[in-house]
Amino acid sequence: MWTAETRDRYNRDQLRYPSDLTDEEWSLVGPLIPPAKRGGRRRSVDIREVVNGLLYILSTGCAWRYIPKDFPPKSTLFEYFDLWTYHGVIDRIHHALYMQCRERLGREASPTACIIDSQSVKSAEKGGRILIRKDMMRARRSLAKRDTSWSTPKAF
Repeated sequence: MWTAETRDRYNRDQLRYPSDLTDEEWSLVGPLIPPAKRGGRRRSVDIREVVNGLLYILSTGCAWRYIPKDFPPKSTLFEYFDLWTYHGVIDRIHHALYMQCRERLGREASPTACIIDSQSVKSAEKGGRILIRKDMMRARRSLAKRDTSWSTPKAF
C-alpha cells in the first residue's frame, strides 16, 4: 500500500536510472553473483554496473546497441548475460529475491496455491502440445477434387 513512508522508501529519483540498484538492493544481490574465475586476468569491470546495465535492458526493453554510454560496453553486458543465463545465476537471483520478498510480507517462501483457468484444463484434456498441433492444422483436400477440371460438365 502506498503511504508517505513507503513512497519515500521506494523513491528512485536520486538514482541515475530508475532501474539502478540501491545500496540495500545491492546488499541482497551482490552475494548471489559468482566470484571471478581463478587464474587469468583480473576482472576489470564493476559487477554492480553490469547488473545495473542488465536491469536497464530488462526494464526498458531497449536493444543492446542502444545501451547508454555510462554502462559497460554492450559486448561485456551481453557476455555476462549469456554466461549467467547459461549457468542459472539469473534464475537463482530471481528465486532468492522472490523468496525474501514473500518472507518480508509474512508469507511462506514458496507459494502453496495454484490457479487453473478453463483454457488450461481444455488443453490438458487434449493431451497437451503434441495433439494441439493436429487440431490446428488445415484439413487436407482430397486428390479426387484436384483432378477434376472446370471444363468437364458435372453429372447430376
